[in-house]
Amino acid sequence: MARVPAGLAEIPKLDDTVQYALISDVLRHTRIVSSKQFCYNPTGTWRTDATPAPFKPKEAIGFHIVASGTLWLEYDGVRRTLSEGDIVLLPFGASHWIGVGEGGPILDPGGDLPPAPWEKIPIMRYGDDEAEVRILCGYVISDIKDFAPFRSQLPDLIHLSTQSRDGDDWLAAIVAQIVTEVDLPQVGSPQVLERLTEIALLEVLRRQIVRNPSQVVGWLAAVQDKGLANCLAQIHDRPNKNWTLVKLASEAGQSKSLLSENFRRVLDMSPMQYLRQWRLFLASQKLRHSNESIAEIAFGSCYGTEAAFSRAFKNCYGKSPAAWRDRYS
Repeated sequence: MARVPAGLAEIPKLDDTVQYALISDVLRHTRIVSSKQFCYNPTGTWRTDATPAPFKPKEAIGFHIVASGTLWLEYDGVRRTLSEGDIVLLPFGASHWIGVGEGGPILDPGGDLPPAPWEKIPIMRYGDDEAEVRILCGYVISDIKDFAPFRSQLPDLIHLSTQSRDGDDWLAAIVAQIVTEVDLPQVGSPQVLERLTEIALLEVLRRQIVRNPSQVVGWLAAVQDKGLANCLAQIHDRPNKNWTLVKLASEAGQSKSLLSENFRRVLDMSPMQYLRQWRLFLASQKLRHSNESIAEIAFGSCYGTEAAFSRAFKNCYGKSPAAWRDRYS
């Protein structure tokens, strides 16, 4: 399924309780597994290929937070201006350039970083003048992309400005505190900075996914459909219930055939396939974050045997449950 185009995230406008509940449920299960970040302070005219970074894993979500100054970001042949307080999120590590002016030297802060682990946030300075641009760059690895129906709705690039005309965007205060933690590090600053970054990035995602999308298909389109949203809400609220197509159709207020047809049309899967994907997503989180045995997780995910669970999990995630757990241990 094609992802939606890159766009500017706006303030949420949805009013429906079920829609909010579904979106909140996905975000509630979103955690930052790990992150790395550094402060980039170039001066004068410069360019940076911001995509390749030896410290960034393939599955990472890259980001830029502009602490001060103005620069350009070029993605897919289009340039946009970034200003103080702007946040850019790159869910799939899209190739892009950032810079100031034209024809400046190519700087590589990612390649110049000191070896990890870092006791404090590295500050990469270039040039002898006072920094004209200050950017917090880095990545997070998050659960958010592990649920395939939601992952397919994320664009390659999200750009959000926290500088509202009336000055009442609370996210601007989070960005300001992030800058303070970099400029005036204290005991525990790296941990506080990680939590603040997590809050900022989750809010960017929230605004992106509730900005009245016009998609005809996909998870966000299903959330906008009353019947499908009611069905999804029941699955999310009670994933371990002994659901059947008849019971789900009843919750949606539709016949079995109509519900199945709508699921295929909007989500490109059956209701029971969606149920299995949500159960396996919850299982993937338990494998990451809990000490439950694989057998316990299999039973809790409504699989009769560990072997059946392992087959289904590998089909969904490309790794066995044991390999998935080892990857994050």
